[in-house]
Amino acid sequence: MGIARLLAKGWIFFCLFAGAHAVRLALISGMPPASSVAAITICAGLFMAMGLLFVGGFGASVAHFAPAHGESWPQRLRPHHLLPGFDEAVFTIFVVLSFLNQAFVAPNVTGNGGASALEAAIAFLVPGQRALVDSLESCAMVGGRSFAAAFTWLLAIIYLGSTVSRLKLAAGLIRLEAGDRPQLLGPTLRAFLFGIVAIVGIQFLAVGSAYPWFDCGAYTDTDITGAVLIGLAPLMLAYLIVAALASLLASSPES
Repeated sequence: MGIARLLAKGWIFFCLFAGAHAVRLALISGMPPASSVAAITICAGLFMAMGLLFVGGFGASVAHFAPAHGESWPQRLRPHHLLPGFDEAVFTIFVVLSFLNQAFVAPNVTGNGGASALEAAIAFLVPGQRALVDSLESCAMVGGRSFAAAFTWLLAIIYLGSTVSRLKLAAGLIRLEAGDRPQLLGPTLRAFLFGIVAIVGIQFLAVGSAYPWFDCGAYTDTDITGAVLIGLAPLMLAYLIVAALASLLASSPES
């Protein structure tokens, strides 16, 4: 997987997830549905287009500096390239489940035995869950946010475990793409860059170094920062770790 494609997918998921939460918060606050949905959709679309324009410029620079392969980018584009693969489909389903849980389930399970058991299990496995709970307790707003974070980490762990079993297949696809498309960065350097970002993400999210940076306002029902941090960031981290491992395997001819 190229850097440009990973950035494009990550930006799209971020804009859609943040936009969905913005619509939810607008409806909760009593804003008219028609005007709020239209305004937020336009803003989310503009932000998405802005990010994709930047990513597209990076991809165009790759095609400019890399050796020519006989076909231009529009000529290489096929209809099946627009369809998500199995891992992308699973990731999309998990993102939707995380949002639905945040919006409709987590606020209503506070004190439930099953929810408390999941929170305790994730807190044992993921230090970042404990750091988040500490931050929420200091703001007196744990509520369903703790369960929402635990559920998202559970989905991230399931996704990571599922995709690890198909890493060799993903590495083989990366090698095939490297032979068919211009590549500015080889698999080794790409794996190194992905790995560095993944390590930083693990430190910030899985270890929990980032949570104390946010004030209590980020976790309120009027701010989508905490919602994105809780409901999307762990899944994005798992996706990045998989991309780093697949690129690392692709750099080895024996994998």
